[in-house]
Amino acid sequence: MLEPRVGASELPPTPPSGVRTFSRNLWETTKVFIVSLAIIIPVRTYVAQPFFVRGASMAPNFDDGEYLIVDELSSKAKLRPWQRGDVVVFRYPVDPTQYYIKRVVGLPSERVRIANGTIMIFTAEFPHGVVLDEAAYLPTAERTEGVTDLALRENEMFVLGDNRDHSSDSRAWGALPLDLIVGRAWVRAFPLTRAEVLDTPWYGSLTTAAETTSSSR
Repeated sequence: MLEPRVGASELPPTPPSGVRTFSRNLWETTKVFIVSLAIIIPVRTYVAQPFFVRGASMAPNFDDGEYLIVDELSSKAKLRPWQRGDVVVFRYPVDPTQYYIKRVVGLPSERVRIANGTIMIFTAEFPHGVVLDEAAYLPTAERTEGVTDLALRENEMFVLGDNRDHSSDSRAWGALPLDLIVGRAWVRAFPLTRAEVLDTPWYGSLTTAAETTSSSR
């Protein structure tokens, strides 16, 4: 005896409502995850990325364990010229697998001289040199030890740690190639008690000259 055939118009049993709800929620979660990745990956690759400060080389302005947001887009797209006083995150020239954070002191094509605890900057506008005043972010008693006289190429900068006695920087390993820079420290996100958008110091006439020179390149 033949069993009756199921008609083509007959549908399989409807799954229980709990299964439908779970499947729908799973799909919604998956969509949110995919969209989030589509946003986060380009942002971290081209716009900004997080950075944790390690060590005391930038104390007292940046402490160990602080969480920063680094602006990558401005430098990659050349939306903003580098400025003296910018705090930058970069790949360590001696070992590019490591990331360092330092402050820009000398800009491309300038000459930096360190002697007797002071920094002198030589530019086209100031061929005889100007003593760099760092009172905006360094304790008044802070001295920059070491002896350096370095002429920077057009693709190099001179960087120093704010904690001058405990920093491995351009005094030790020379100029920083621009292509090793990840970006500029833009926001201090953690701890919340110190959260802020980071400003670049003003150096008076030397700042004005540096901005004019950088913009004209």
